[in-house]
Amino acid sequence: MNSKFPMMKVLPMITVLAVSLSFKACGQSKTPKSETATTIKETQKMDTDKLTNATVKAAFDAWQNGDSKTFLSYFAADAKLYDDGNLRNFQSFVKEACGHERFTSIEKVENEGKDITGNFHTESWGDFKTYFKFSINAEGKFNRLDIGQAK
Repeated sequence: MNSKFPMMKVLPMITVLAVSLSFKACGQSKTPKSETATTIKETQKMDTDKLTNATVKAAFDAWQNGDSKTFLSYFAADAKLYDDGNLRNFQSFVKEACGHERFTSIEKVENEGKDITGNFHTESWGDFKTYFKFSINAEGKFNRLDIGQAK
């Protein structure tokens, strides 16, 4: 009977130790919020090598980064926006959407690199296929942007 007594003392201590280590391990496995944000941002990057027009690529990159000031710098002051063929206020659209909406993939690029079709994400409407079609004026600024849901 004396041989079992030491084991009875050790078993509860092993159990306590194992439980306390598992709590510590669980606590250590959590990713800090700052690291989570970085990981999410890194996974949102996509290959933009399909964008062959340098001005479109620069504007697209600004849009993807939520940089409305830089995005607008590529457009003429009187630029027009057509959303599924309907005229909208361009400045208001950029202010509301830039930084909240983005492409998640590029499926095709056409019209000398000025037309982009791909998957798009919005905070209010979710995910869907869309297009951005850039029109360039004689000064090299975009004077029209057509956007809409692609088929």
